[in-house]
Amino acid sequence: MSTPNPCLSCGACCAFFRASFYWAETTEGKADGVPVEMTEQVTPHMVAMKGTNQKSPRCIALTGEIGRSVACSIHTVRSSVCRAFPASYSDGEHNVDCDRARARVGLVPLTLADWLTVVENPDPPPVEPTTPRPRVA
Repeated sequence: MSTPNPCLSCGACCAFFRASFYWAETTEGKADGVPVEMTEQVTPHMVAMKGTNQKSPRCIALTGEIGRSVACSIHTVRSSVCRAFPASYSDGEHNVDCDRARARVGLVPLTLADWLTVVENPDPPPVEPTTPRPRVA
């Protein structure tokens, strides 16, 4: 059994930062891009995920309850800014921005231990020898 990805019980970054990126990452620029209807214009060349350009941000693509159980509804086509944001220690490095976002929603900072796989039974179960079945003629 492994520890679940800590991001799936967090979502703080999606409710703290403005997710802005080049417009061509949307479906207006490529077929498998971020759905353009989920974005708003920020500058002539930049868009932001709807909901993230607010005083109290929350990305339109974030589903679930922050700090409990969350997911990104467009994870496979998310923007480069989202892909580039590492949770603290997910890549072995500390990310103070992740810590700031988590603190804002009342969560403690992640540690390296949050990313380690928990193994409950390191030894595989013994294999029972099989007895050949009699042939039926």
